[in-house]
Amino acid sequence: MNDHLCGKGNGIEAYQSCIILLFFIMLLTPSAAAADTMFRANAEHTGVCDDGGIAPTNTELWRFKTGGAVSSSPVVSNGFVYVGSDDNNLYAIDAVSGKEKWRFMTGSRVASSPAVSDGIVYVGSSDNNLYAIDAITGKEKWRFTMGSSVDSSPTVVNGVVYVGSANHNLYAIDVVTGTKKWLFATGGMVVSSPAVSNGFVYVGSDDNNLYAIDAITGNEKWRFKTGSFVRSSPTVVKDMVYIGSFNGNLYAIDAISGEKKWSFVIGRNANSIILRNNGFGGASFVMGPSPAVSNGVVYIRSTVYDFPVFLYAIDAVTGTEKWRFTMGSNGDSSPSISNGVVYVGSLDYNIYAVGGVPTSRVTSPTTAFTQTPAIIRAAETTQTTAPAQPVNTVRPAETNGESTPIWDRNILIYLVLLVFVVLLGALVYDTYYKKKK
Repeated sequence: MNDHLCGKGNGIEAYQSCIILLFFIMLLTPSAAAADTMFRANAEHTGVCDDGGIAPTNTELWRFKTGGAVSSSPVVSNGFVYVGSDDNNLYAIDAVSGKEKWRFMTGSRVASSPAVSDGIVYVGSSDNNLYAIDAITGKEKWRFTMGSSVDSSPTVVNGVVYVGSANHNLYAIDVVTGTKKWLFATGGMVVSSPAVSNGFVYVGSDDNNLYAIDAITGNEKWRFKTGSFVRSSPTVVKDMVYIGSFNGNLYAIDAISGEKKWSFVIGRNANSIILRNNGFGGASFVMGPSPAVSNGVVYIRSTVYDFPVFLYAIDAVTGTEKWRFTMGSNGDSSPSISNGVVYVGSLDYNIYAVGGVPTSRVTSPTTAFTQTPAIIRAAETTQTTAPAQPVNTVRPAETNGESTPIWDRNILIYLVLLVFVVLLGALVYDTYYKKKK
């Protein structure tokens, strides 16, 4: 028989053909890469980086201490948590160990939450710039200056960065050139961060409106008016938009029609309360909590004006509370979810990791959980302090607990394929070549 699995000829030729075929497969197979992650984890702002099929509970896993209050919300990508701080830094932190990988210093506080796409981290700063930073080295690629504070968090979709500014505008910026494609003017500051879904951009404004805008043209589709300014950022799941407002409510709004489905009180009405002065314009830079949605549950913290401060778990369909976790202080940071763990920052300078697997059914928000070991060493709570660093200093990655890089996983995949082909070649050799002998 002259026809063989990988070609014609004797067993050795078949074996060689298999090796050559594998070589071309390796050349043509794209390298594995981490999926784009950004504020609330993705363009829809669900806040879920990888839910792992596990529902988070209220067990703390670790905390990382920065040099200032944490208003930025964490983004998890390829085993690292990226988050900004009022100490002017953007941090890269190991998601498992809570150890610092590197930090990038801007000219002012980083309340904006980063977006990670194709190995680049995009983040805004109160120094009026949007930055593009290498995710591995922490080095700057480019910056786009807007003339006013950028506390809105960027969203990256189809080669375009969408981000708001305190100058009342929403921008669409090219990811390669860092140049403007279009802008949409609202009636107030755009501290809210845009969510992009089904060709539309959803964003809030200090003019009390939530907007739906065409992602290509920048034209308005509809607007929903709340009772106060909207600095919370929308989350879009299954044609539903979830958004918070400074009137103390979380809203569920139909993404197509712009009609309200339900609302949930997460805190007091901000209109009657004096806003805190943070040294960067006072009320102008106070943001609102934004929701994360996973497996039919909405996770959101209470407003910056409430104490005690809670992280809420709310049914996405009915708008009823499932459980709450008490935090040490208030703040603007919003929860992100990865592998059953909720990450959220606080004005007590801490980043909380909350999660676990309940072994008993919860019957009310105040019922205690009986915990099994959580996803990432739930029984061990550690705290890491970040000392001051000079401008744009990149610290080397920690050796303990560091996640496996993408290229290591690629090598493992190729080795497995190589072993498979070697075994296949041996089988062909044994079956055909030896028989001829």
